[in-house]
Amino acid sequence: MSTPTTQVVRPAGAGHETLNVLLLCLLILAIAGSVVAWRRVSHEPEPVASHQFDARRDLSAAEQGIYADLRVTLDEIQLLREEQKTLPSPQGLADEGFAPFAQDISAISRGGHAWQILADSAYFGHSQTPAVAGSFLMRVTADDKAAPDIWLNRDAGLQAPPKLTDTALSAAGWKQIVAQYDAGVTREHRH
Repeated sequence: MSTPTTQVVRPAGAGHETLNVLLLCLLILAIAGSVVAWRRVSHEPEPVASHQFDARRDLSAAEQGIYADLRVTLDEIQLLREEQKTLPSPQGLADEGFAPFAQDISAISRGGHAWQILADSAYFGHSQTPAVAGSFLMRVTADDKAAPDIWLNRDAGLQAPPKLTDTALSAAGWKQIVAQYDAGVTREHRH
């Protein structure tokens, strides 16, 4: 009879496999971190000129709403102007329900602007409560592809501007509203 033989089998060394997996993970993290650091984009806003307001950063919520309404309504104003051969009246736009000309609850809560046409080329909205939203001026050009030309003045005792040139408006305290679209807003990366 033979004596039983006992053979001891040691487990495979998991320490080497674990070490290799950890080194591979560290290598992947280092490569990913270097790619992120290399492709970093600055999201600092570009400054606007001293006679301008940035539509996103410098306007109150009420002013942003009125500005957006004016931009949208400008397309309708251009169409009505082509049909009528003259700028539509603020009352006509209000009757059609176009914001911000319509005197609804939204318009009242945004400053209760009283709208009028100036020199058959601009709309002037005088704010009844400048603490909520300033007064607006939207110049309408013959070019329907032109960017909206909207100005803002927060002075309480403001009257309609007599001259509508850039220099005259700037001298009277008006600031042009500009909309900047950068990577911080659109998250669009140009390659």
